[in-house]
Amino acid sequence: MKLRILALLLCAAILAPALILPAAAQSITPATQADFDLPCQAAILVDLDTGTVLYEKNADEQRPIASITKVMTLLLTFQALEAGKVSLTDIVPVSEHAYGMGGSQIWLEPGEQMTLNDMLKAICISSANDAAVAVAEYIGGSEEAFVQQMNAEAARLGMTSTHFENACGLDEAGHLSTARDVSVMSREMLLHHTEIADYCTIWTDTLRGGETQLVNTNKLLKSYQGITGLKTGTTGGAGVCISASAERDGLGLVAVILGSPSGKDRFEAARTLLDYGFANYQSLTAQLPEEAPETLPVLRGAEQTVELTYTAPGSVLASKTDATPLEVQLSLPESVEAPVTAGQKIGSVTILRGGEMLAEYPVSAANDVAALSFGLCFRRLVEALLLHG
Repeated sequence: MKLRILALLLCAAILAPALILPAAAQSITPATQADFDLPCQAAILVDLDTGTVLYEKNADEQRPIASITKVMTLLLTFQALEAGKVSLTDIVPVSEHAYGMGGSQIWLEPGEQMTLNDMLKAICISSANDAAVAVAEYIGGSEEAFVQQMNAEAARLGMTSTHFENACGLDEAGHLSTARDVSVMSREMLLHHTEIADYCTIWTDTLRGGETQLVNTNKLLKSYQGITGLKTGTTGGAGVCISASAERDGLGLVAVILGSPSGKDRFEAARTLLDYGFANYQSLTAQLPEEAPETLPVLRGAEQTVELTYTAPGSVLASKTDATPLEVQLSLPESVEAPVTAGQKIGSVTILRGGEMLAEYPVSAANDVAALSFGLCFRRLVEALLLHG
């Protein structure tokens, strides 16, 4: 069947955000410690949309990750919220176990009641261990059961070098992850539960009617343009850590720093990585050619045409030094033959750059079209005779 190809060269055409799909990326070789070093034991910089690695240093080395652990605790909590299992107004009780957590805390008392919304503020802003464990017990029934859910979710996400032993990140034998795995769960949180920004970008807040002051542990909120989160962490075993996210001009980045010797070094390392990403990479977007048809003819069908559903092209991660424009190709047949089923692939949209295919998206039938039958032909003949009789 003859195909018609429509091509449109684009540099950075604007596409409505609601239509943008997970992005594509050109082949990119990440920078390494040999290119520039950072004051930390392990690090990684990834593009938020695609997960493309832009820098790595000991990214697969298993290490304690301190309170960055709470990203997984928050992820499971927001999943429970989305599923309707809990609500932000729920009262979260405080057990003796949660009360006994050391490290950063909001000094919860056994039997004290606080809303889930306030607990989330305590976790995201002040990295409160007692609040994290209280929420884990509320969601999972016990911290032990919740930790099993954490490990199951890590496995689902492909975090093959991660094992959790608790919900808050205090040093414990076997509680380990990697910079690469931290970037995976950070992306999952930021991409699929965007409401996390409502909490982790709060600089200061209060609880208990103003009695408890909360100040964000992520000092980049006050010093880095475009910062969107996400989580800090510090323990004796892990050192000083951060998973930092930022966005500028449509490009989202996640920088993970593990094992820095100080808070200053942690923030400087994250800033260096984010600066590198924004200086060297850009997010281009593509849109369908204006000539893209809304329908196609149907041969021997109960209807003469079928409506088309386009999966719109998405954004593309590319180097700023490469001026090669995007090419969007639309491939469709002249017609389709009945029967046609809704969702059936009819054609495709392909994004290329410099001859390299970056992504391909389907063009599908929006509705069913039955095949033309003898009974339908006869009925139409009768209707026509009656109409003109």
